[in-house]
Amino acid sequence: MKTDKNIDSMLDASDVRLLAAMQADAKATHHVLGERVHLSASQISRRVQRLEQAGLIRRYVALLDPASIGLGVRAITYVTLTRHGDEGSVFEQAVADVDAVLECYSIAGDADYVLQIVATNLQALSEQVFKRLIRIQGVANIRSNIMLACIKSTTALPLGHLA
Repeated sequence: MKTDKNIDSMLDASDVRLLAAMQADAKATHHVLGERVHLSASQISRRVQRLEQAGLIRRYVALLDPASIGLGVRAITYVTLTRHGDEGSVFEQAVADVDAVLECYSIAGDADYVLQIVATNLQALSEQVFKRLIRIQGVANIRSNIMLACIKSTTALPLGHLA
């Protein structure tokens, strides 16, 4: 990935508008994106290819509504290990295989990792996820917060600093 200074020098205002438009609707055709950012479809095509090659656009995905597909329970879970070092890599490899874990971050603070987890219900969360996580070698403690309501959820990154 490029440094911030390199990114700033490679992006112009049209690139920033294009990235914003793609974050809003990555399925939009180059023609539609061109209308939104005031460029031709061929210019959009070249810019998208350049942004992909530079690593600014990593991939394209369909964002599903978890509740609509039966995943109505979400938890933010904090995991503390007994020791650091090899146990961290063991935990990271094991948690990568848990489909219900959407995100896992190594953090500084009271815990070693924070995870975002989805499940069909509280029983499934407890039985299929927490019991599996606590069995991973080196896990000392798991503490979770169940999400009651989603106030804001977005995948769109802020781009104002690039303009």
